[in-house]
Amino acid sequence: MDWEIKDFLKIQNNQLFIEGVSTIDMAEKFDTPLFVFSEKRIKHNIERLKHAEKFIECKLKICYAAKANSNMAILRTVRESGAELEVNSGGELWKALKVGFNAEQIIFNGTSKTVAEIEAAITAEIYAIQVDSLYELELIETLARTLQKCANVSLRLVPEIETKTHSGLQTALLTSKFGMMPDEALSAFRRFYKSDFLNLCGIHLHIGSQTPDAAPYADAFKTLFENLLQIYNETGHKLSHLNLGGGFPVNYLLDKTQAGDFLPVQRDLFSAHIEPEEVLRQAWKVVEETAQNAKAFHLLENITLLLEPGRSVVADAGICLTTVRNHKKRPLKQLADSNQQLAVLPKGISIFKNLEIKEENQSKMQNDFWLLTDAGFNILLSMETYKWYYHLISAARAGETHSTPYKVAGPLCDGGDVYFDIEGENRLPDYRLLPENVQPDEVLALLNCGAYSVAQMSQYNGRQLPAIILIKDDGEIELIRRRDSYEDLLGNDIW
Repeated sequence: MDWEIKDFLKIQNNQLFIEGVSTIDMAEKFDTPLFVFSEKRIKHNIERLKHAEKFIECKLKICYAAKANSNMAILRTVRESGAELEVNSGGELWKALKVGFNAEQIIFNGTSKTVAEIEAAITAEIYAIQVDSLYELELIETLARTLQKCANVSLRLVPEIETKTHSGLQTALLTSKFGMMPDEALSAFRRFYKSDFLNLCGIHLHIGSQTPDAAPYADAFKTLFENLLQIYNETGHKLSHLNLGGGFPVNYLLDKTQAGDFLPVQRDLFSAHIEPEEVLRQAWKVVEETAQNAKAFHLLENITLLLEPGRSVVADAGICLTTVRNHKKRPLKQLADSNQQLAVLPKGISIFKNLEIKEENQSKMQNDFWLLTDAGFNILLSMETYKWYYHLISAARAGETHSTPYKVAGPLCDGGDVYFDIEGENRLPDYRLLPENVQPDEVLALLNCGAYSVAQMSQYNGRQLPAIILIKDDGEIELIRRRDSYEDLLGNDIW
């Protein structure tokens, strides 16, 4: 199967195994829905990023984006892998320090930091607070003066660099909510570079997530250097780091069975794959040429390049196991012409074209076969908000042919809690392909869902948040989040 990954995801005894452990055994022991993560895969992904340092002539600092998944055991694994951390709230900063990251390993992003969050970051003396506006910079300077400390800050730029990703993941456009204009940043350096309470140590740029090609990174790196050069020429201030952000893509379409059910732009998005080393090699070459032409290569001496990967670290390291709890059969909408015998198939008809299903078998599709699972958008929010695609297989029958189309939905009392696109935008396939005769109690697996799932879970509909387990390097299974009890649903309610 194309979705198999050597020494990680494989078929054994017709079942899906992760790191040599049966998913069916895990589902029986811990119940579903259940998130399963691989410690070894997370470390592999971090090493892949660190390897890119060989292709540039400066120090590389990998700061994992905690927003992708800030479970404490995941953060611990990241720290043990030698990576550092990007946080986006006071809560993530607190967790980072609690799990053992030191202040020099932490950078703090965000558009709407509170006074308490800024004070905590200044007091901890973190590597850099990424400043989002002139107002915020003034606020940081005031708070640092009050605390009698010097705050390390990096200014986030928004230079209008467009990428071929989802509109909600575009973060370097003037229409996005992030960052300040380059001329605002220059003005800030003119005003504050001699401040005793601000260490203006870097500039930052993030072009967005799931970026499918390397060119925008080269544009971004060149933009950072050009701004570094202008800052130096006008103030004489030399920066110590440049932050290129993250956004390296994950191939969600390793298995191409349903690739034809996406529009080309969506297919390109979900199947994007670029190696970080190739991204940095191209970007460094462009910056090196720019520096030489400007006779300013000395500004790259002793510079540190920061990256903020999130998705590319944890997405393919996590899967979600879910159980079919109900099934039903529905007739497809009939043609208005009563003489027409066959049902009108929705836009999912492309399934039959792609699979070359014979005409006599197509006639069976006068009914929709529905599977209702225990995993909804309360634990996989991106499937609703971004219409994100997670490949679905049978964990119990992983080795069997997946060619029978099903409508698949979650358990929530919400019509949008489905594994397809009800709005007709063709962002997700209408049907998911699984083995024949899937019945209640069969365990299914959603792949590549380790990023922006656990971090966004909610108790919508009074549903208990699921357990999470981590398969350690030695094969030991560690429970890293217990399943909620009904008591946990009360949380901080006062009644």
